Amino acid sequence: MIRHIVFFTVQEEHLQEVRAGLSILTGIPHARLLEIGTNVKTDQLGTEIDLVVYGEFDDEAALAAYKAHPDYQLSIERVRPLREKRIAADYDSRTAVTRPL
Repeated sequence: MIRHIVFFTVQEEHLQEVRAGLSILTGIPHARLLEIGTNVKTDQLGTEIDLVVYGEFDDEAALAAYKAHPDYQLSIERVRPLREKRIAADYDSRTAVTRPL
């Protein structure tokens, strides 16, 4: 399974509009799970991030199909002009470290 995680920073006045733009992604059918979360900022060192997209996909082909969907482009068009920073990472959960090495 591929886990897809994207972090966004957004000015406060654009937060709800960016959240709504990201919510478009939840209608794309290729993910096992897709969530748009607002950072509750409880970590004393990690308060820079405002919004998080978290997705789980069966494989890289499913992730590619998600990114090729027209609603993905629509979300980008709405969010990109309003967001400040975007940081993304994808990893295969089958090769993730799950216990001390």
